Amino acid sequence: MSKRDVIAATTFGQRIAEDEADDLSQYFVETDQWRKVISGEVDVVYGPKGSGKSALYSLLRQKKEELISRGIVPAAGENVRGTPVFQELVADPPASEEQFRGLWKLYFLSLIGTVFKGIDLNSDEARQVCQALEEAGLLVKEWSLRRMLRASLDYAKRVEGIAGEMKINPVSGQPEGLSAKLIFREPSAERRVLGYMSVDTLLEIADIALGKAQMRLWIILDRLDVAFAESAELEANALRALFRVYRDMAALSNFAVKILLRDDIWARITGPGFREASHITRSIMITWTSPALLHLVIRRALHNEALRNFYNVDPDTVLASSEEQEKLFYRIFPSQVDTGARKSTTLDWMLTRTADGTRQTAPRELIHLLTATRDQQLRALEMGAAEPPDENLFDRASIKAALQEVSKVRFEQTLCAEHPGLKEMLLNLEGEKTQQTPGTLAKIWNVSLEQALANAERLTDIGFFERRGTKEQPLFWVPFLYRDALKMVQGPAD
Repeated sequence: MSKRDVIAATTFGQRIAEDEADDLSQYFVETDQWRKVISGEVDVVYGPKGSGKSALYSLLRQKKEELISRGIVPAAGENVRGTPVFQELVADPPASEEQFRGLWKLYFLSLIGTVFKGIDLNSDEARQVCQALEEAGLLVKEWSLRRMLRASLDYAKRVEGIAGEMKINPVSGQPEGLSAKLIFREPSAERRVLGYMSVDTLLEIADIALGKAQMRLWIILDRLDVAFAESAELEANALRALFRVYRDMAALSNFAVKILLRDDIWARITGPGFREASHITRSIMITWTSPALLHLVIRRALHNEALRNFYNVDPDTVLASSEEQEKLFYRIFPSQVDTGARKSTTLDWMLTRTADGTRQTAPRELIHLLTATRDQQLRALEMGAAEPPDENLFDRASIKAALQEVSKVRFEQTLCAEHPGLKEMLLNLEGEKTQQTPGTLAKIWNVSLEQALANAERLTDIGFFERRGTKEQPLFWVPFLYRDALKMVQGPAD
């Protein structure tokens, strides 16, 4: 095969995990972080956008049979693709964080009841749980996550005061306007005799049912950043309530709520103060080292039969040795993108060019760079360009051109889309130098020195700037990732 044919037959996969769910298990790098998640050591996974949280979520769902063989039933609490379930709450949100806390518990109970029905769990406790949920209208016949959430929200709003207070008819002693007896506050002895039960008690009964069946239930949540992106207040109420419910359910030995969340969102909701944060100990932060990212690139490259045959390599041999992985990388790619004795190697160039202001490279941008490089090189060869030299499939020009696309997409579809209120401020930096001071930024934005510094810190928080210099004389440096999108000029501003 010619190099053009090999490139045409090669793919590095999709940069978004939801778009490659079927192939993800073949691509995925089983790191120590993954092993801690699948073994049950970790409940909460933090990571930057594009770091692989959704990949973990998809894989947990794909590993369903393996988990079931270990007595663990995974239940997805969010759609893997399409519109997030919880986005429904944007138009009709719970009234408060406390009401959200009740909603989460009802939603989890609905998931639990659906699982019990699905696996035909038939103990006294399981039947009691399902009966209580059916009476409350929380087990929907035409099952979907969206319908379960809607039923849970409607039920929560029918209770006057989410703590469980109800209007009681003084003559009959019965609650008015509420047909079911599932409430949010622990009922009095008199009401218990009448059959009232708290949500927490029903969770405990469900826990007993699972224990008797020698099973554990994992409720897995992802895409929470997308679900609540339209409202900072809604996001804060929802996620603070979620982590409080996580703490409430920690005593249940046969349940686990698995939460995958962006680290910047966690920082945002805990910034004002959140006492429960210190109790979230079964957690892990997704991090990617240079060797791990190299492994990711090579694993995806080796997924292509045409590439394997072209280089005559055995995947198992290559993946078992970091030295062999690096050797193959530099057979595929040139040794340098920018040539010179003091210039970086191609791998380092790729990692630094796809890192944001936190100095972290997310797999999403690296995969995008590889995919765009492949497209650029194929397009060049189809237009009659010379083949890359030696064994290389890709040349320097295709890699540089690919970065322009990655920069544009990251800036427009991630940064500006997620922070529309900052878009004008960012666009004002178009054509400016890549290193700024509060003074030069004040002139660009036509604001006071104090306001410029505050704005720059906000842009640092979202990863657009990397803060350098000293506390007294800060410098704000734009990473390579965003430079092409804004046509910025290398060097310090005057």
